[in-house]
Amino acid sequence: MKLHHLELTGFGPFRERQVVDFDAFDRDGIFLIAGRTGAGKSSILDGVCFALYGTVPRYDSGEKRLRSDHCEPEDPTEVRLEFTVGERRWRITRAPEYQRPARRGGGLTTEPTRAELEELVGGTWIGRAAKPREVGLLLDEVLGLNAQQFQQVILLAQNKFSRFLLASGSERQGLLRALFGSRRYEEYARELGERSKAAQRELDARAERARTLLDQAERLIAANDLGGAEAAGDLTARRAAVVLGTERAAYRLETLAHAREQADMARAAADADHRAVVTVAKAQSELRQARERLAALEAASPRIADDRAELDRARAAEALRATLDAVRRTAAAAAAAATAAAAAEQTWDAAAVAAGIDRADDLDAVIERLTGELAKWAAAAAQEAELAAGEEELRAGAARVTAMEADLAAMDAQRALVPGELERLDRELAAARQDATQLDPARTRRDELTGRLDAAREAERLARELRIAEVAHRDAAAGSAAAGSAVASLLQRRLDGYAGELAATLVDGEACAVCGSTAHPHPAPVSDDPVTDDDLAAAEAERETAAARERSASDVARAARERHAAAAARAAGEAPAVLQEQLEAAIALVAAAESAAARCIALEAERAALVALDAEAETARASLADELTQARTHLAALSASVDAVRAVVAEARGEYASVAERVAAVTGVRDAARAFSRARATAGQAETVHADARADAEALVAASVFADADDAAAAMREPAAVTALSTRVAEHDAQLTATRSRLLELELELAGTPDRPVDLAASQAALDATDVARTAALAAESEARSLGAALRDLVQQLDEAYAGVAERAADAAAITRLADTVAGRAPNSMKMDLETFVLAAELEDIVAAANLRLGDMSSGRYRLQHSDARAARGAASGLGLEIVDAFTGQARPAQSLSGGETFLASLALALGLAEVVTARAGGVRLDTLFIDEGFGSLDEETLELAMRTLDELRQGGRTVGVISHVAAMKEQLPAQLIVQASPHGPSAIVQDSALADVV
Repeated sequence: MKLHHLELTGFGPFRERQVVDFDAFDRDGIFLIAGRTGAGKSSILDGVCFALYGTVPRYDSGEKRLRSDHCEPEDPTEVRLEFTVGERRWRITRAPEYQRPARRGGGLTTEPTRAELEELVGGTWIGRAAKPREVGLLLDEVLGLNAQQFQQVILLAQNKFSRFLLASGSERQGLLRALFGSRRYEEYARELGERSKAAQRELDARAERARTLLDQAERLIAANDLGGAEAAGDLTARRAAVVLGTERAAYRLETLAHAREQADMARAAADADHRAVVTVAKAQSELRQARERLAALEAASPRIADDRAELDRARAAEALRATLDAVRRTAAAAAAAATAAAAAEQTWDAAAVAAGIDRADDLDAVIERLTGELAKWAAAAAQEAELAAGEEELRAGAARVTAMEADLAAMDAQRALVPGELERLDRELAAARQDATQLDPARTRRDELTGRLDAAREAERLARELRIAEVAHRDAAAGSAAAGSAVASLLQRRLDGYAGELAATLVDGEACAVCGSTAHPHPAPVSDDPVTDDDLAAAEAERETAAARERSASDVARAARERHAAAAARAAGEAPAVLQEQLEAAIALVAAAESAAARCIALEAERAALVALDAEAETARASLADELTQARTHLAALSASVDAVRAVVAEARGEYASVAERVAAVTGVRDAARAFSRARATAGQAETVHADARADAEALVAASVFADADDAAAAMREPAAVTALSTRVAEHDAQLTATRSRLLELELELAGTPDRPVDLAASQAALDATDVARTAALAAESEARSLGAALRDLVQQLDEAYAGVAERAADAAAITRLADTVAGRAPNSMKMDLETFVLAAELEDIVAAANLRLGDMSSGRYRLQHSDARAARGAASGLGLEIVDAFTGQARPAQSLSGGETFLASLALALGLAEVVTARAGGVRLDTLFIDEGFGSLDEETLELAMRTLDELRQGGRTVGVISHVAAMKEQLPAQLIVQASPHGPSAIVQDSALADVV
């Protein structure tokens, strides 16, 4: 992984957009990030980590503290990073959540967390993900390292070096677990434990089942009297007793089966005898019933003969039904036609008299003459219908001409008023323009007063902040002085303690190393509370921290004073209340001028609209005059046409009120003539059809068995009655034949048998007795069969259960032994669980990689050593770290190292951890590495060794960034990135050509 380009905007101490070009350091390979304490050197690394993971290594509260305190509400906050993984170049843009001014309305609104990931493809950035969650998921695949791994192998943040070296076994286990993802081994151990418990539960369940089966078999044998004395002893004896009971159950079943066979044969014989008796009794009953049915059928024969005769006459009359119905229908039709003809003749006579027509005239000739007259008057009737519309149109045209003449006169009157109105608008417009000229000066005055009022209010607020900053500066200065005094006191105690240490080594008779005397009359006492290097280093660190706090508080106080002075100058010494009154007066002047300007615009628009309206009125008048001329011409032509139609209609109307009335009257006369003609023809035709039907009917009746038509009509029956007669006759004939046949069969069947009824009760009683005996035998046999089957099944299950217990016992023991070993219990003598064992192997690789660098940096004196010694009180074992000192040949705790030695060991361990974690993460190449602080604790020689180690890291194209205050490193590393804090607070990053100017 290689970093190329970083942009920070509104992030940490940086308000304005800052740019870091990592590619510019490729030639040097190693560069220094320098700057004053608190300027924001580590914030560059925070920006890298935030861009990739949305978190920073220094803050527990996350991205809520990332926005620069120097930002105004409307300033943006954003981090953009370009980097390469493998052959693919990516760009990540990320912004934290912060408050910004709302776009609509007042107040602030929350700008949500934002992230966007792009890939450079063919020279063009292509979006790959646009939401924080989607970006995080895709980066997990691209980077191959999580945030914690990244901070351990690429971004070695300050105060994090010694964490891994000095951690306890439990803490080191948690960190290694996160880096190497070894939790799955813990899951393996837990799963094996669960499997061990499950195997034991299954073994117990199988043994309990075997005991239950044995108890059940013994209870069954005892309940059915299949055993002798109660079995006692071990499993073998109890099982043998169960097998003996099973054999006895089988013998009992065989005996009961033989008894059941005898009962089956006895019942079969009784059943055969009973069926024979039942057959005779049934035949005797049927014979009696057949004789009774035959007597009843023969008694009904005379009535059936009458029904048969009635049925024959009805069928003969049915053949004449259609002809007789035709005679009735034609007679009715002829009478109706004659009646209609008489009515039509009366109507025609009345119409002819009213119209003055002679009835002696030929009817067809009259109809033809009336039709011709109607055709002529129909055209006049159409003109008469259109006449009313023409007259209405004539009246409307005259009214329209009158209205247009009035509109023309009104339009001329309105246009005469326009010149006066234009003169009034010109006067008002001149006055409004004069008032509007004051708008710009009024606005300038208002804006000036607004800025001065804001400055006055800001000065009041900054005065309060200034008091707070000066109090904080005073407290920080006191704390710095106290920390300096503490260091001086410790140094004095350290110097005082040197005499006691030297006195402890004096021996009477041997020369003193200081004065050479062999007599030591008053040796200095040894201090009860000696000052160690760690105590002194801690006090010095506290002094540096206090001094940094004092400088920071001083900068804050100075900046507060500058801001307050600037705000007071902008307010020109005026109080906010006075400025507020002046501002309100200026706002009123602006409002008056704006109102005058708006009136100018309105008056100009009104005058332009009036001029345009007058022009439109002139055009409309000319158009209206042309339209009036055309309307008068059309009105004259329409009047002439209406007069001509009136003459034609008057001629066609005659003595009637209208042409339509005359057409209706003549049409009624013609329709009456036509109706009479059609009715007369229909009556003659109907009489002819009736005569034909009557002749046909008389011929058919004469040829039938009936005397006349009335006789045939009396013999007719409805279809349902005919069907009932036919069914009754047929059923009687069929029943009579069947009864005689069945009676003959029964007499032949019972020939030779006594006439008295047989005794069924005695036969049924004998059958029931054999059936009861057979049922009892079946039940006994079934019970014995079930008992034998149950006992055989229990013996089989019992043998299988105990075989399963023996088999499962071996498996459960093996699983339990493996689970205990993996969990660190006996027989595991090291008391080390599986996950710790795996992590211990990883730790050995880390130590081996770290020792390659620690040996060089410590000139061969120190090396790390992995310890798998058992920890006390149940703590995690197998993950211990010790330091082997070549000067003494002894291993000692890492906590015994001095500050500089701890830094070297921690740096070596961090680099070794980086190499191993990188290899485990799939061989991710590390082309960029950052190391934050810690070099100040090294002497010149050790610093040179550390620098040589870092110089080796850049081989192969790797770029190493170092953050340090050490002056020697500034001299040795020409490639530098300077972070400067401005006098007003925000920091800036200086690089490339700008850096040369600073140097």
